[in-house]
Amino acid sequence: MAIRKLSSLLVSQIAAGEVIDRPASVVKELMENSADAGATRIDLAVEQGGRTLMRVSDDGEGITRDDLPLAVAPHATSKLDAAEQIAAIETLGFRGEALASIASVSRMRITSRATRDAALSEEGWLMEVAGEEVADPVPAAASAGTIIEIRDLFFNTPARRRFLRAVSTEAAHIHDTVVREAMVWHDIGITLTHNNRRVVDVPTGQSRRQRSVALLGRELDEALLEYEHEEGGWRLWGLAALPSVTRGNPRGFYLTVNGRVIRDRSLTHAVRESYRGLMPADRYPVCVLHLETDPSNVDVNVHPTKAEVRWVDSRRIHSMVLTQLRQRLLEADLTPTVMVETPPVPPAHVAEGASAGPPHGFVGRGSQAAEGSAVWSWKSSTPPQRGFDFSEARRALDDAGSEVESPSTPTASVAATPGTILQVHNSYLVTEDEEGLLIVDQHALHERVVFEQLRQRVLSCDLESQRLLMPSVLKVTGGQMAEVKRLEPLFRKIGIDAEAIGPTQVAVHGFPSFLFTRGVEPKAFVLDLLDQAEAGTLEAGDDGETSEEAALHRVLDMMACKAAVKAGDRMTQAELVDLMTQREQVERSSACPHGRPTTVRLTLKDLAKYFKRT
Repeated sequence: MAIRKLSSLLVSQIAAGEVIDRPASVVKELMENSADAGATRIDLAVEQGGRTLMRVSDDGEGITRDDLPLAVAPHATSKLDAAEQIAAIETLGFRGEALASIASVSRMRITSRATRDAALSEEGWLMEVAGEEVADPVPAAASAGTIIEIRDLFFNTPARRRFLRAVSTEAAHIHDTVVREAMVWHDIGITLTHNNRRVVDVPTGQSRRQRSVALLGRELDEALLEYEHEEGGWRLWGLAALPSVTRGNPRGFYLTVNGRVIRDRSLTHAVRESYRGLMPADRYPVCVLHLETDPSNVDVNVHPTKAEVRWVDSRRIHSMVLTQLRQRLLEADLTPTVMVETPPVPPAHVAEGASAGPPHGFVGRGSQAAEGSAVWSWKSSTPPQRGFDFSEARRALDDAGSEVESPSTPTASVAATPGTILQVHNSYLVTEDEEGLLIVDQHALHERVVFEQLRQRVLSCDLESQRLLMPSVLKVTGGQMAEVKRLEPLFRKIGIDAEAIGPTQVAVHGFPSFLFTRGVEPKAFVLDLLDQAEAGTLEAGDDGETSEEAALHRVLDMMACKAAVKAGDRMTQAELVDLMTQREQVERSSACPHGRPTTVRLTLKDLAKYFKRT
């Protein structure tokens, strides 16, 4: 087959396939051009999810009459003129592909009035483009700046048009794009109108926090923790939402580098790792992160849509973000506060002093609020249950090498818990702090304490193993037998000594000391591990997390859950105080390793409101 040179239109359409995959891509490219032009205001109007119209208006420096034809020519740009500049890109657009690619698959109209030269500012120009047909510019009335209209996207590439989704889907992608771009350009006023309905409207001159709150929702203002750091030529600023504010997908993470919206698996992992154990594993945090550095420290020329970058030192950036975000979360009081609704008025037939039923209930503050009944009188009427030998469990943990210290002789008070600690139904602890009433799930809190102690221990050495008098023999499948050999390093680290003694049998000779002391059955525990390993769930972690890290974390979760005090275990006052003391000494004590809350607070203000004392 003969080799032939492609036409300029076909070259542009191929480029469009890399840069323009849906209407939101067009919006992104046009908004970035407006920002590069120095606009202080960008107005977008979209119809039918961008299928029929996308109009982007700005008050930037505009385009001269002579430059208009070049604006839609392939590889023509005003932002790059030397190879040396590629290593330090300072503008959002620089490849000279966007307008040419968009024009090759749509009907485009550009109206612009240049402001770079006073002599050129009195007259505007209009130019129309349809595929490879580029009309000569003609005079037109225009305000300073540029208006670009895109109609009938993919009109000449029907195969591409068939891949467009429903209007609502495309509109949602456009909305997400505009919000992400508006998040970083906090000093630019931006509006988005879809089918004549205003869906985004943020003014000029906002601070970073004001812009973030305006776009995320003003109801989240109090739940956003601000953080800032500068190190080694890097500056970061951001907002981290409290763990009670979560999303079902990762779209709540807003990341920019030098004003460019990007995606990065490494930094996504750093953010999720910062929240590890503070929210359920299937939920995602809301976080804003703006990074700034010398352009030479980051390569933005690695992706057609400039959505990904390459770092000079990715490990350092990951470590810095993880450290700063984790520290900010540790500094904050993450105890969820529940709000008590106003109680209902007792019906007329209820005698004075009699109960009219349960109060209206608790409504949690945050995105995961759960309704339920508030119990206002506690009764120790539950049947006697086997008590939890707290001192015995503590000795076992000490033998395992816990580095978390706590008083050997508990006192009657604890930091931040000045009152007596009451155990309710042998499951919950009730006490007070300066802000109100604390209610603690004893199992969830102790699970967090044990997990942190184990985590600290395995960072330095293996856990202590208890030799069994008689090995515990397991019958396993062929797949589980293969996992026994593969997991041998993990077993050794956590104190499990297991070996194959036949084609379908495994003998457990040693078991973690503190699990053995707590009465955990070795056979059931090891079988559970092998089941998870065979199913592939043992090593399922976040993006960027190694399989070994994920497996160790999941196993420590299991061990902490097995060793912790259970709901229904009776504890002495000294043991209660000891547990609450440890609450003040471990990280992330507001949530168990699975992300469930350990503690909730009823504030004095809300209690006064409920009892009509305000």
